[in-house]
Amino acid sequence: MLINLISDTVTKPTNGMRAYMMDAEVGDDVFGQDPTINALEHKLASMFGHESALFCPSGTMTNQIAIKTHTQPLDELICEKTSHVYQYETGGYGFNSGIAVNLVDGAFGKLNPELIDKAVKPVYDWLPISKLVVVENSTNKGGGNYYTLDELKAIRQTCDKHQLKLHLDGARLFNVLVETQDKTEDVGAIFDSVSICLSKGLGAPVGSVLIGDKDFITRARRYRKVMGGGMRQAGIIAAACIYALDNHVDRLKEDNNRAKSIGQFLEGLDYVASVNPVKTNIVIFTLKTIKAVDFVEMLKSHGINASAFGEMQVRFVTHLDFTEEMKEALFLILNKMG
Repeated sequence: MLINLISDTVTKPTNGMRAYMMDAEVGDDVFGQDPTINALEHKLASMFGHESALFCPSGTMTNQIAIKTHTQPLDELICEKTSHVYQYETGGYGFNSGIAVNLVDGAFGKLNPELIDKAVKPVYDWLPISKLVVVENSTNKGGGNYYTLDELKAIRQTCDKHQLKLHLDGARLFNVLVETQDKTEDVGAIFDSVSICLSKGLGAPVGSVLIGDKDFITRARRYRKVMGGGMRQAGIIAAACIYALDNHVDRLKEDNNRAKSIGQFLEGLDYVASVNPVKTNIVIFTLKTIKAVDFVEMLKSHGINASAFGEMQVRFVTHLDFTEEMKEALFLILNKMG
């Protein structure tokens, strides 16, 4: 039995999702004529209280399009130093948009108004112009940490004070919402743009959606095209995203609960130095003496996939294909590895 905890991107489409995909109506999305993609875009725009949305192949593309649409060359974006847009998008902010990045040292991946206040640059010819703040919710390298609605509102107020745009990298946002019970429209009202990934815990094979007002998405469509993201009869994969939204949101609570259970178990192991607070479906723990790469290889020999997240840190990510039976098998193996 393979236990795959390397990421929640490893999920396979369920039988119900596969059947729904095969029945999808399709058309040419570059011409705006794919009815299933149009339905997905309308669905998510409405959920988050915005006018329009744009279907893309990946969350990296939706984030990069948002950055490009919100900024001009010689601007800068402000983000927490462990943010996905900085760590894992190949420096796309520089390559695609010609802007700088201003890194902030937050707690477990989170920004706050005071940190943003201090990060905003004065206007001088020799400095980039602070223009955009990117918030990641939940935080990947922060161990699945998340913001409360009040925290996000306070960040919005700070952005307004400095005339900054605010983008949400919501790759795992629904894992957060099943914990906070916040309404999607209340979250959407805070941000100028929102990126939602459907191919992580929600279980679709492909797809992310960028959400914003009509003018923003009109401009974003041009950037999607120049980045090679214009698709044809992609309603088949958009159907999987609709199915995921209709059937897989509430069950994300199961993933979060299993992750919390794993975190509690790890705290009792002698070879584990510490465990980051487990808030959603990500577990990051620090080993005492074993190097993370060696520990991951040891896990692999027992049929468990995980990822090294630093010299001494390892990450587990739970998802819909990780079952209760697999969790119990994981505990038995972890007990043997001390």
